[in-house]
Amino acid sequence: MTDINKTVTAPDGTQTFIHLFRALLVLVACGLIGYFVYSNVSNPDAKYPFKLGLDLAGGSHLVYEADVTGIAPAEIPELMAVLRELIEKRVNSLGVEENTVYIEESSFAAEEKQHRLVVELPGVTNVEDAVAKIGQTPLLEFKLIDEEAMAAQQSAAALQANATSGALIGNVTVNGEAVADMNPYVDTGLTGRYLESAQYQRNANQGSLPESVVAITFTEEGGELFAKITRENTGKQLAIFLDGEIVSAPNINEAIVGGTAIISGGFKAEEAKLLAQNLKFGALPVPISLESTQTIGASLGADVLGKGMTAGVVGLLVVIGFMVVWYRLAGLIAGLALLVYVTVMLALFQLIPVTLTAAGLAGFILSLGMAVDANVLVFERMKEEMRAGKSSRTAAKEGFRRAWSAIRDGNATSILSAIILFWFGTSIVKGFALVFGIGVIMSMLSALILTRTLLIALPDKSLSDSRLVRFLYGSGFTRS
Repeated sequence: MTDINKTVTAPDGTQTFIHLFRALLVLVACGLIGYFVYSNVSNPDAKYPFKLGLDLAGGSHLVYEADVTGIAPAEIPELMAVLRELIEKRVNSLGVEENTVYIEESSFAAEEKQHRLVVELPGVTNVEDAVAKIGQTPLLEFKLIDEEAMAAQQSAAALQANATSGALIGNVTVNGEAVADMNPYVDTGLTGRYLESAQYQRNANQGSLPESVVAITFTEEGGELFAKITRENTGKQLAIFLDGEIVSAPNINEAIVGGTAIISGGFKAEEAKLLAQNLKFGALPVPISLESTQTIGASLGADVLGKGMTAGVVGLLVVIGFMVVWYRLAGLIAGLALLVYVTVMLALFQLIPVTLTAAGLAGFILSLGMAVDANVLVFERMKEEMRAGKSSRTAAKEGFRRAWSAIRDGNATSILSAIILFWFGTSIVKGFALVFGIGVIMSMLSALILTRTLLIALPDKSLSDSRLVRFLYGSGFTRS
């Protein structure tokens, strides 16, 4: 009678061929990845070069502090995002390659949170040149003039000027308020954050030569706000401030709709063109001041890069050497997988691309040691299975199955740590966390795919076959 529950399996020769074919495909794919990395490293005009951070390439590091005084906390994140975009646009327009512009906040534990804009310019080692490239992008503001307060301040100034022998007179008050404390300029909320474009023009001026002016166009939201301001304040003066100084204060004769306005202030043609260019590249939504500068020389960056690469090579050789000495044939497979892991990581650095910093290199070197963690767990389980009488191929499959839960949990905690560091850390910590997180993920895939495929492709042997087999599949300083 035929047993209908019998499982039909491929002959051993067919299985061996399938395993060898899979291993060959994996090795070919790894070879292609290696060629991709080499071609990009050896070609100076490569499409996917390594992107080095400021501490490795050298350059200028500028920190600007944003003045958010008087701005609602809910609006600050949006304004800082606009500020970053505008500064980045200005830097990009000046041809500074591989620049980085990002927002940095002080610790949440600080009494008053500070908002900073960090600009990194690789290759620019002259601080003055770096500051010039950022430029003094103007802060554009529109403020209504309080005529009563303005008149009171002018009268007080006249009284003081006419005081005998320059003697100080008492504080002048209007309706109980000290004139010195009165602000003749009333904020309207209309600033450069609502600016869409700016253009230089030559407008006809009655009885004289054409006047150089700057025509500005607001965004839809800014146009509505501008129309509201002019509609509700007809007959008053609207002062236009650039970097805290008045350039013009025209009268509002009627409501102005359409979202356009003219800035006139007796500009020369070159002044008006420069103003239009600066505004075009972004009138800042909040004022900023240069807080600190740092310059890293190209030679210093090259020295850091060289030492980092040396540390990586030494670490890689030490790890591979230990694995080969301790786990022998399986360790040799793990060493090959580790080399492929390094190659894949370098390819990812080029493709994503990841900006490599000194901290990122440290994370990469650390990941080299952690990349063999999964292999160690698998090899120990595999050794136990072979001692129980199973063949090497079956032991390898069982070893991966038994070690999977430990590999999964260990890598999950490492990935979680990398995510937390990236989310809450500063720029330096983020560079470390990003490279470390990618490294953990790729090391797990390397162990589960590459090492497993190569181990199963080896000849199927048992410890009882020969002394050589016992030596090759043993570990430590014993034969099995």
